[in-house]
Formats: sequence, structure tokens, C-alpha cells
Amino acid sequence: MTDVDDQQLTALLSAAETGVDCDGVTAELKADGYLFETPDEHHVGLSEPAFREIAGRNPWFVSNWYYWHGRDRPDTEIAFLRWLENADDLSVSDRYEMMADGDLVASWGELRIEITLADDGNRIYTVRNEADAERTIETLEIRSDPFTARELVKHDDRGRYRPLKTAPTLPTGWTFVDLDGRALAETVEYVYPATIANWYLEQQGKLDVDHWRETMQRQSGIYGLIKTWDRGDGYEHVNWVTEACCDDSQCLKRREWEYDDETTLDVDGGEGVFPCREPCSLVVSAARKWTQLEAEEPKRYEFELTPSEKEQLEAIIDAVADGETESIREADIYNGANRYRTRFLRAKRVDEAGRLCGVSTETDADTDTDADEST
Repeated sequence: MTDVDDQQLTALLSAAETGVDCDGVTAELKADGYLFETPDEHHVGLSEPAFREIAGRNPWFVSNWYYWHGRDRPDTEIAFLRWLENADDLSVSDRYEMMADGDLVASWGELRIEITLADDGNRIYTVRNEADAERTIETLEIRSDPFTARELVKHDDRGRYRPLKTAPTLPTGWTFVDLDGRALAETVEYVYPATIANWYLEQQGKLDVDHWRETMQRQSGIYGLIKTWDRGDGYEHVNWVTEACCDDSQCLKRREWEYDDETTLDVDGGEGVFPCREPCSLVVSAARKWTQLEAEEPKRYEFELTPSEKEQLEAIIDAVADGETESIREADIYNGANRYRTRFLRAKRVDEAGRLCGVSTETDADTDTDADEST
């Protein structure tokens, strides 16, 4: 049972002087006394002692109001925490019962956020990777300091550095426990930097979106090369970039930027909760390399492959692009990207110099030209 202490009642009385309206509870000081109202009760003309007595019989409403409005808290934090417990759609009683039973759970990217209730109505937050949802707390590395999340998420479960913080490669095996609202927000920000702030700006209709072209026009130095993609097939190139980098399988953000403010891209922006307001540094860096590669003139090569070998090469490309190579069993010889099957294809079709079917990357015409220039 949630308790209401004197501090909460005193704060509610003070707030009633200017009016309280929060999640079904209304409190107001009128000429003839205090008003106190919930969905099930309506009282007017109350003295201060009567107000305290009646409000004290409604501990969920009082403690809920106090949690959200009885202390200084940033608007961004309030909006985020209320969204987590679906406060705008669920009643106070529904939420308090769910928190008491341990059934109130929310997701933020790959984070699983469990919300429970302290005796005074304060929320207690527990955070873990969603992949660890079925594991008991005792089997996880228990943490409580939000700052430690910064180092925790630098590498994935295979020890590889995570250059993109919103990539769906969050390591497993840990949990943050006994967090208050402020500590929870700090933990989330270390895991997914700026996602709460950008989500809140979007909720307020104030998210400042920088589209591809305006972002690339700001690039200079070695990255100024990307501006050349604004010529010719630039739009198609950017579609390829977003398909490669901005898919839900690669990034948990929902892309809100387009080619420019008048031209949308063909590739879907994704389903993530938090928005992406501009091309990130990883996209810019990748685009620079692809700009260089796309400057090459295409050449015609001839390879002799069986139909199954052609399909196998296609399967290998798909497996690598989708990050599925680790999940392909060694015994699954029927999968084209199987390691042994791929090694067989290399033994058969790649020569000692590493050339597919013995075909040089340079054409004979290139070799002849090089020879003429050297004489």
C-alpha cells in the first residue's frame, strides 16, 4: 500500500492555491475552502484539516501528483518518464497495480526498463538488455552508477568496438538496479546519447532536421568530396547509402532526414522510437568512401560459374550484408554462405593470387596500355 506523508500533503495544499490537475486528481483553493476531486470523489468547501484527511485517503493520486510535480524536474525528464509508464493513457490505479505487480515494462531501443513502486510512490527503475529479459538478476552483472554505462556499451558481445551507439549490438549480461528517475535518464543517455532530448523536441514539434544536401554542403576538407554526389545520380546514391546504413537492422533510430526538404528518399525511415535528425558521422564517413569508389569507371569481366555457384555468391553477399554469417551452422552445407561450402568455392574458383576464376581485376586492355606507357 502506498503511503502519503505530511510533506506530500503540504506540497499539495500549497499547489492547490494556484490549482492542481494531474492524472484525474483536482485540487483548488476557492473562496469557501478547498476543492478535492478524483474520478470517484468530489468534495468542496473543505478546511485544511478536512482536505488533509480526505486527500490522505487517496494515497495513489496524491503520491502520483507529487512524483511528477512536487519537486523540480526537467520537462524533458518528466515527458520521458511519463511516456515509459504510458501515463497519458493508463489510469493511476492501473499503473500503480501494474507497478506493484512488476508488470509495467517499457522499451527504449534494445533497453528493457522495468518500473516498480516504492512505498512513498516513488518509482524504482531497473534497466537491462531486452535479450536478458528471461534471466534472473542474480545471473547478471549488477550495476547502479549510470556513468559506468559509458564504458559498458563501447563493445559488443564479441568484443568489437561499437562506432554507432544506436546500432542493435548492445552487449548483454548486465543490469542497472534501484535507479530513480534522474539516474535512469542519465543511464539511457550514456547508452543512447541525445535520444531523449531529440525525442522530446520531436514531441514538441521542435525537432530541427538537417537533410542530406544541407549536411553535405557543410562538409569540408577530405569530406568535401561527397558534394560531387549532388550531380548526376546523387539522389540514387543517397538511397543506396540509407539502405546500407539506416535500416532498422543497422540503426535503432528512425530516420527523419531526407535528400532535401522537398525530396523524400525511397528508402523507409524505420520504426525506431527516437528520431535521427541528420546524417551521422558514420554515414558521412561511409559516403566519402563510396564517393571515391563510385568514381571508378565500370569494366566488363567474364567469369565461368555454374548456376549454383552464382546463387551461392548472391547468398554470401546477403549473409554478410545482414550480419548472418555467425548464425550459419557449420553442418548446414545447404546454405550458400556456409563456411565449408564457401571454402570449397574458393578452392575451386579462386587462384593462388586471389583472383576469381583467374581473372585479373585489370583488363587486358589496361595491361597493354600500361606496357605501352612504360616503353
